[in-house]
Amino acid sequence: MKLTCLQENLNHGLGIVGRAVAARTTLPITNNVLLTAEQSRLKLVATNLEMAISYWIGAKVEEEGTITVPARLLTEFVNSLPNDNMSVELSPRTKTLGLKCARFEARISGIDAKDFPPIPSIDEGISTTLDIEALSQGISQVAFAAASEESRPVLTGVDVQFDNDMLILAAADGFRLAVYKLPLSKPVKENTEVIIPARTLTELNRLMADGGETVDITINPNKSQALFRLKDTELVSQLVQGTFPKYDQLIPQSHTTQVTVETAEFLRATRTASIFARDGSGIVRLVATPGGETTPGKLTVSARSEEIGEDVGDIDATVEGEEAKIAFNGKYLIDVLGVLRESRVILETTNSSSPGVIRPVGADNYVHVVMPMFVQW
Repeated sequence: MKLTCLQENLNHGLGIVGRAVAARTTLPITNNVLLTAEQSRLKLVATNLEMAISYWIGAKVEEEGTITVPARLLTEFVNSLPNDNMSVELSPRTKTLGLKCARFEARISGIDAKDFPPIPSIDEGISTTLDIEALSQGISQVAFAAASEESRPVLTGVDVQFDNDMLILAAADGFRLAVYKLPLSKPVKENTEVIIPARTLTELNRLMADGGETVDITINPNKSQALFRLKDTELVSQLVQGTFPKYDQLIPQSHTTQVTVETAEFLRATRTASIFARDGSGIVRLVATPGGETTPGKLTVSARSEEIGEDVGDIDATVEGEEAKIAFNGKYLIDVLGVLRESRVILETTNSSSPGVIRPVGADNYVHVVMPMFVQW
């Protein structure tokens, strides 16, 4: 292997694939990054066995070759260099990678590439194309609702349904449920349902911020792996095996009270109340009061703790139906209100022991259900 490339490009590429380097592992080579010089490009690959990221940068390749070197060491060294041309040369006999940039020089001991875990190539199966902005918004509004604990593995993933020309994303952790629908750029040949790890989709969201307009998705025939292809990047992920709960029946189909408020005001009032809710199990209480002929409706957001005191905030609201009282975990409200792009939001409730439903005003493709907390009023 012998090549030259720009320090800026190599540094950027290492930053991208570095997200897939294994943190804690029983297979030491997954702490390494795989470098492959091919034609006029340098390919960087890292994997933690659950997902793998490949990234290509432009390079002037004199000799093709491949090697793996410790990812953290290489990344920190390249990051510290000036923005200049870099020369990279492998000594095949000693498996040592030589790096030169400006007046800096280093040699890093590597491990043979044949010991690196093989990265699956997914060339067939269900495939489609998605608009990056639409998918990014969907991931942002759904992935946070997935479970972080491994006690029920299917809940650590996002249920993804390819339904003709629609994609439906859903995540739940037992306390909340988020469902988002978006159009596919091209319909799928057959309807498919898989569970993609939430960590994978969060990572994909970061990669998509790098630019581009579309992302190609392929699910392999036996539904065990997914490939996401961007302009210079590929992400391959294992899929979660199991059956996702039937969540449609968890979404209330009716309500007795509908509250419409400004998203930013609701978020601010909830954040303020959450300061006082820390010692009270995170409980934030909501009281919706319909307006009269001369008075506007309001939503009262409050929290109290026996030890530190209480907080009460009122925000203007349009309240349809009867007065309602309901309590939620403040964190769950902050999570959903923080990802909504619409300026106004609707809260629908039936009674204090039934789930609350949050929908953005002006968008009918997203619904968020939050389980209530039981309190003495």
